[in-house]
Amino acid sequence: MSATLELLRPIPLFTSLSQEELERIAELCETRSWESGEYIFHEGEPGNRLFIIVEGSVRISREIPGAGEEALAVLKRGALFGEMAVFDKSERSTDAISHSGTTALTISRSELEMLLEFNRDLAYKVLWAVVRMLSGRLRSTNDSLKSFLALSMF
Repeated sequence: MSATLELLRPIPLFTSLSQEELERIAELCETRSWESGEYIFHEGEPGNRLFIIVEGSVRISREIPGAGEEALAVLKRGALFGEMAVFDKSERSTDAISHSGTTALTISRSELEMLLEFNRDLAYKVLWAVVRMLSGRLRSTNDSLKSFLALSMF
């Protein structure tokens, strides 16, 4: 379990957790593996798990009608993905494809929700981390849109 704890510790959702709280999160983790090119999930599927890469890499992409696949990111060891659909209980917004053979820790939404429901201190810390993470992503998106709009004026 110590390898799992070391992988979880630097993830922004979990950095403010105590050792005991981190151990409770680690207890929820399952390990899964995918071959290179295998889909971890498809856009439009229900989002019931989040993932943390242990080995390999994952390509996050979308299918653009008439243009094919557009790779949005390639994630490496320690990256968290798939959390958005878990937190907002919606469908996956992208595809996740094993890029080079991937092993990941997974946490199911139902188990995470149950842990957070019964441990309010832990829930408080995780949910504030989610707020900070989403705020950072929104700022980044705003900056990207600003740049895109500025370039489109020329």
